[in-house]
Amino acid sequence: MAGEDVTILVVEDDSDIRELLLFNLGKEGYLARGAASGEAAVAFLRENTPDLIVLDLMLPGMDGMALCRRFRKNPDLAAVPILMLTAKGEESDVVSGLEAGADDYVVKPFSPRVFLARVRTLLRRGGLGEAGAAGSGIVERGDIVVNPERREVLAAGERVDLTATEFRILHCLARRPGIVFTRAQLLDLVHGDLHAVTDRAIDVQIVGLRRKLGAAAEAIETVRGVGYRFADRQ
Repeated sequence: MAGEDVTILVVEDDSDIRELLLFNLGKEGYLARGAASGEAAVAFLRENTPDLIVLDLMLPGMDGMALCRRFRKNPDLAAVPILMLTAKGEESDVVSGLEAGADDYVVKPFSPRVFLARVRTLLRRGGLGEAGAAGSGIVERGDIVVNPERREVLAAGERVDLTATEFRILHCLARRPGIVFTRAQLLDLVHGDLHAVTDRAIDVQIVGLRRKLGAAAEAIETVRGVGYRFADRQ
């Protein structure tokens, strides 16, 4: 549920679009803040940790892709959902955004209704507005420990900073070891039915997840031509 305790940062240099987004977010009860440049966003984030970042790709100076990568390297921002705004809707553009660390994207021009639906979905998946949706029990599988209440993952005893999307995929797989999830099922889990997303989006998320898990990544197995599963080695 939207509320004034949920803070959303909108990074958009077009003043008309920025004000439109801030207005609609405010109507939903969110505490929305705007930044007209990457530098302004970085300054805001030095003092604040929002619950969601809406990030335009085409920004003056530091562009959205570089900003996204920078945010993902910051432990305080690594798990904050990022919704990218882009005028480019080609598969390669979408994949590039996901590889940079975005959780979802909206192609311009877009309707405020669709935008708000994406915002609600990302907040819900991040644990805001749907308490316990991901399950409350700690999942321990070999060297991997997933704590959904704390949104924390440990691999061989070391904390791993995952995006909200990566966390959701890992938790889903780890809760049901040995069960194969198709790419379509994982797409529905991550993006819902709001729009069509290329299957490559899931592959990109899995690559990023494996990279962060290091040696423990072998637990995520590829089922060729179908999808992915968490190894059942009991």
